[in-house]
Amino acid sequence: MESEQPHEDEVDRIIAAWRRVRPDLDVTPLAVLSRVSRLDRHLDTARRGAFARHHLEPWEFDVLAALRRAGAPFSLSPGTLVTQTMVTSGTMTNRIDRLETRGLVVRQPSPADRRGVLVHLTTEGGERVDAAFSDLLDVEHQVLSVLDAQDQPAIADLLRRLVAQFDSLT
Repeated sequence: MESEQPHEDEVDRIIAAWRRVRPDLDVTPLAVLSRVSRLDRHLDTARRGAFARHHLEPWEFDVLAALRRAGAPFSLSPGTLVTQTMVTSGTMTNRIDRLETRGLVVRQPSPADRRGVLVHLTTEGGERVDAAFSDLLDVEHQVLSVLDAQDQPAIADLLRRLVAQFDSLT
């Protein structure tokens, strides 16, 4: 099934304007990357809405989701949380403090290292992140509903290739 060519969008207009005023430059990257940037802004708004319905900020969801993905007993070291959420250790300490104050996580001594601490997801934290994740998936399925199902893996593969150049630097 051949999809219908979409109408001209804002990125097309921006590219045309740049080609008029700077015909000496190759502006073809804008066709992909400006759309990715615009999509990111729309997704950020949609994701924030899904999380807000469960009284979570995006950073709170990120920490709780990392703990939930860890599987039972739903605990990780602060260092592992730093790695998985890509923030500094100072930022993570602050985030754990705030989540602990809200009753969404607890700190407990690590059984493997007497000096270490593990961050555990509480029952409330688990319920909250599960509900927010379900909402998030509903939102993301809706966003992708304009694409044919068979196109989605190809787009995911292309985006993976683009992101890999940055992921390999960390």
